Amino acid sequence: MLILLPPSEGKTPSAAGDPVDLAASSSPGLSRHRRKVLTALRRALARRDALTVLGVGAGLADEVARNTRLDVEPAGRAADVYSGVLYAAADLASLTGEAAELARTSVVTVSALWGAVGPDDRIPAYRLSMGTELPGIGRLAPSWRPHLETALAPRALDDVVVDCRSAAYLAAWRPARGTDWVTVRVLRELDGRRTVVSHNAKHTRGLLVRHLLTRGGESPRSGEELYKAAHELVGTTLLDATHTAGPSCSSVLELVVR
Repeated sequence: MLILLPPSEGKTPSAAGDPVDLAASSSPGLSRHRRKVLTALRRALARRDALTVLGVGAGLADEVARNTRLDVEPAGRAADVYSGVLYAAADLASLTGEAAELARTSVVTVSALWGAVGPDDRIPAYRLSMGTELPGIGRLAPSWRPHLETALAPRALDDVVVDCRSAAYLAAWRPARGTDWVTVRVLRELDGRRTVVSHNAKHTRGLLVRHLLTRGGESPRSGEELYKAAHELVGTTLLDATHTAGPSCSSVLELVVR
């Protein structure tokens, strides 16, 4: 399986360590475009309207300022740096043994700055969203698309893609037609009525990722096998799980929580 995650907005800076080494990442072929994005980001930060270009408020100025030091900031494992709701529930940093190896080969965070990031890749904390338009590059999602196709398409071949990304990161790469591609949707059931949720959705997707990595046995290789694995959570963290046809050549795994 190939599990695709969005990055968390919240990131925990590494207290110590060497700076990022792009060539040492799990997707070294993305290094050239990473450098282009880093250069464009530095140019944007030199502008007087930098916060506006990056789409953030003045309260995040300190986080944005860190972007000017990414080549010297200490880098840590992505599993430790990404620290939002989804990542807290998945708790990738605590995995050991076979579960940690499965995460290393199966989990990819799609990032506006780094493109594709594995849990063991070392990165500094940063602030940049996929919806940003950088001078000299334009909108980041389409700029990454051909590069992510080269990096991710071979990994999706003859396997199931478990897609936990939000719409902005989905725009950066979609699996090809014919791929067993399953998007994960979370619904809340209250008084018999089901509605889409946001914060709780991140937490539930994180719990699903954790389950897929730690459940033991063979990993899902198809949408149906993924549904069966997710259904193991019904009665514990889930009320229901269904697998249905979806738009854009994908199917949908719906997870229902109370």
